[in-house]
Amino acid sequence: MNFGDKVKIILKTGEFEGILMPEDKVGYLDLKLSSGYNIGIDKKKVKEIKVLEKAKSNKISIKDVKVDSKKKTISILHCGGTVASKVDYETGGVTAKFSPSELINLFPELKEIANIDSKLVAQMMSENMRFAHYNIIAKAVEKEVKKGVDGIIITHGTDTLHYTSAALAFILEGLNLPVIIVGSQRSSDRGSSDAAMNLTCAAEFIVNTDFAGVGVCMHEKTDDNNCVIMPATKIRKMHTSRRNAFLPINTSAYARVNFETKKIDLISNFSGKISDAKLKLKLFKEDLKVGLLKAHTNMYAEEFTVYKGFDGLVVEGTGLGQLPNSVVDDYTKESAKILKVIKELTTKIPVVMASQCISGRVNMNVYSEGRTNIALGILGNLHDMTPETTFVKLAWLLSNGIDVKENISENLRGEITDRTEENTFLN
Repeated sequence: MNFGDKVKIILKTGEFEGILMPEDKVGYLDLKLSSGYNIGIDKKKVKEIKVLEKAKSNKISIKDVKVDSKKKTISILHCGGTVASKVDYETGGVTAKFSPSELINLFPELKEIANIDSKLVAQMMSENMRFAHYNIIAKAVEKEVKKGVDGIIITHGTDTLHYTSAALAFILEGLNLPVIIVGSQRSSDRGSSDAAMNLTCAAEFIVNTDFAGVGVCMHEKTDDNNCVIMPATKIRKMHTSRRNAFLPINTSAYARVNFETKKIDLISNFSGKISDAKLKLKLFKEDLKVGLLKAHTNMYAEEFTVYKGFDGLVVEGTGLGQLPNSVVDDYTKESAKILKVIKELTTKIPVVMASQCISGRVNMNVYSEGRTNIALGILGNLHDMTPETTFVKLAWLLSNGIDVKENISENLRGEITDRTEENTFLN
């Protein structure tokens, strides 16, 4: 037997079936079960091993990836994450697959939907993303647009996917084709992986709609029935591990794509292609320093002074946009120091309020502490952006010399809704 063979391992106490993995610990057999999880079995307890199926090589060569003139062309740009990764049973490691032939080996259904081109842009865990990487991705998108492709899929790690989707929505001005960002909560070698479904649903949406702009495609629920296409500037990762970790905030998804039937149901309006639209990149200033500070109980003024050397700051206030800026007894004298530091900051850099509640809208008019924030010069009243989108938007405005005070609460890329939609709270 060889690594990659499907085997049955018979013990005195029972039996297991799965794919034989390389040995991780001396004296144990490692088996990948159909559930996607691994199990280690003590060799001393094994009575018999039966090979049920030899490992097969069904690799598609580059020459087998033929262009069909009747199909649209989708470019897939890889930026890391688990979407295009699988276990290499020869080494036991997880390897990434980026060429068109390798990608179709992983996801053969893609070649039935469109002509696929594929290339690596950046390979990293998404928490390592910086403003420079947003620019690199945007320039890669621009190259594909100039080649005349019909749509672009960007694979990305899920942890900061919503930062990147917002950043690209701001950078790619005049985008006249679909750019869909796809992540995967479960690695592609696991039986419970969401990679294939997210990718194929994104491709179906690109091929069968007139959408133009940046969107995100992820599972709608934990089952394998539907994916949803969500607005790039109105989403957030709301769960650490569920396949439907991403939710649209204060708005609805654009569309639902059924994985089995390929049917697309439109949920809300989205922008279509415009015949004379021309792409223009409005990039980030890569050395810009923008902070994101979460308000909490028992705060100290020193937590704000850290940002004196920054170019901008987003504060995640409590509730409607509150900060500890009132002295109400002997124990809250620190609030006076906090108030003083905030005043010093707002005279030097833009300080913008967001709510850590995520859903809902900032309204600093309601309570006296909120009105104090406005008097101090804190910006961002009455918007409903997530803290992450607020952070990205502030950095983008500063990068492009756009007046923050005039534009932070103005809807530029669909990041602010005039009225919060009914029944959108946690869907």
